Order: sequence, then structure tokens, then C-alpha cells
Amino acid sequence: MRLYDQTVRLVVRTSVGGERVRIRLSNEYGDRPLVIGAAHIAVRDSAASIVPATDRTLTFGGRPTVRMLPGAVVLSDPVALAVPPLHDLAVSLHLADSSRLSTAHPLALQTSYVGHGNVTGERAFAPETTLVVWPYLVGVDVVNPSVAGVIVAIGNSITDGARSTRDANARWPSVLAARLARDGQPLAVVNAGISGGRVLTHGTGPSALARFERDVLATPGLTHVILLEGINDIGRSAVDGVTADDIIFGYRQLITRAHERGIPVFGATLTPAGPRASFTPALEAKRAAVNAFIRTSHEFDGVIDFDAMTRDPAHPLQFLPAYDSGDHLHPGDAGYRAMGEAIDLTLFRRRR
Repeated sequence: MRLYDQTVRLVVRTSVGGERVRIRLSNEYGDRPLVIGAAHIAVRDSAASIVPATDRTLTFGGRPTVRMLPGAVVLSDPVALAVPPLHDLAVSLHLADSSRLSTAHPLALQTSYVGHGNVTGERAFAPETTLVVWPYLVGVDVVNPSVAGVIVAIGNSITDGARSTRDANARWPSVLAARLARDGQPLAVVNAGISGGRVLTHGTGPSALARFERDVLATPGLTHVILLEGINDIGRSAVDGVTADDIIFGYRQLITRAHERGIPVFGATLTPAGPRASFTPALEAKRAAVNAFIRTSHEFDGVIDFDAMTRDPAHPLQFLPAYDSGDHLHPGDAGYRAMGEAIDLTLFRRRR
């Protein structure tokens, strides 16, 4: 998809609230400069409309526009904005030059909007079309001095929320964020899931080993990591020969890198993946071996047993029917809710 002289109004969900906010933009995969002619942020009202009193103009080093060369990442200047917790923000970017959506999060599961011309500051506009990806926007940083830390969940499509209901914020990290808010724990949750992701090799995006610094360790305020990754490595292992020991090697690398920063890592067991003809007994044996390592090695700082939470006691190699989205690999909304609700919140009350 190519856009020119159009505004994308991207809808994103906050975790914690705060008093100041800034955004991070990326042209990492672009093959030409990305020109942002104007940028605004506001509290979203509904659909493509914003709450007018909350609209803020964003600048970049004091400039109202920014030209990003291929591969570049830029931060906006922070602006004062009362950001509500667990609420939608609208980030509006005017694409002043021809732009391909080459740098984007493909599984946003959130409807965003495209308007004609520079309508970044308009309360509402009639969308020319809608988007279900987040182009260029890679982070929204909310400043809140009372927040005690930031939990980053890194994983694949199951963390990304695949097959959950669009616009419902039904992903398990979203459920966890809501629980922490209800529990009075001032902790933010960042979802760093990428559909198709793997521990060791490139999938639909870079591997966990390749992106751990960028997507996890570089997160402002990071205090805890949840790792749910490996089922795609296993699913492809009949082709590339990846073993359970290879995946465990990858885990150990990620644990070591986090521990060098004093960050605890909680290992999440791989959820059921059957019955599917493509998921053979040999692959199931690898899943069992990986889960045994997560549960018993004591190399992680704690265990979140998503497998035990979601499996059918009568058929432990598959989801409980109520939790299965229907493809026998991804949970549905009820399964994601069970995952998020079952996490032991006391894990986050201590530091390594």
C-alpha cells in the first residue's frame, strides 16, 4: 500500500496513565526517506474522532516536521498530556511524501484511519480507508513518576493476539495490564509480540535473539520480561532441523543478556498445538522437552505455566475446547483471558 499527502490516525491502547507522552517512529525497513509533515497525539473519542481539548502537536527536536532516512528511528519531544490508564490514544501522522507501508506491525488487531491531506489536528474526518496495521509507530512512552516498572512480553502470534477479536484488546498482555491496574500495582505492560516470530531464526520478522536489544532491553523503565516463544521454531524444525536443545540454548542466551542488566525473566510454557496433522509426535516431543526445561531447570526467575492453564485435562496435547480459537494453535478470546487472569502477580513484586 502506498500513501501520499494523507494522514494516518493510528489508535493505540495505553497500559498505565501518566502526565507526559512521546512517540517513537521507525523507518527501519524503508527504501526511501520517510517525511512526516505533521504529527499530533490526542485521547481518542470514538472511531476516527478525538477529544479536542486533548489534542497536542508533536515536534522533533523543536521541529514540526521530520525527514527520516531508511533505517532511522526518531523520538518526538515529550508533551504534557493527561493520559488515562487503559485508554485509547490517537497518533496522527501526515505523510507529506509518497510512502510505502514497509515498516509496520502487521497484526495490530486495531482499526486505524486514513484521511486526505493534513488532517492531523482535526477533531474528526471522514476516512478514505481504514488500516489494520500500525505503520511507522513503534512506541508510545507515557511518563508517570509513580510507575514502579515496566513488564515486556516478548513472543510470537500468541502474544500478539492472533485470532482474538479486533478492537477488543483481548490479548493476554492486555488482560494482564488490566489486572495490574485493578490490583493497584503501578506497572506498565508492553506487548512485544510479533506474529510468526521464532527464538533462533528469522520468521515474519527478526528472531528473538536478533531483536531482544531493540524490542526488550531498550524499553524505557524495563523491570521484568516474560518470554513465550518457541512453538514456531518447533513447527519449522522438520525443515531446518532445530532441536529442543537449540531452543533451550536460545533461552539461555536471552536470560543471560537480561540478567546482565539485572532484569528477571519469566519463562512461559508453550501452549498446546494439537491435534493437527502437521504437528507430529516428534514435534510434540520437542514441545514437551522445552516445557520441561522451563518448568524444572530453575534458570528462569519464575515460571508462567500457560500450557497447564489452557490444556484440556482429558486431552492434554490440545486446548480446552472453550479456549481454542478453532485452529488448534491459537487461543480465542476466552483462552487469552484465562492466560492473562492466571498469571501470579506476586512475580512482579520482587526483583532479581
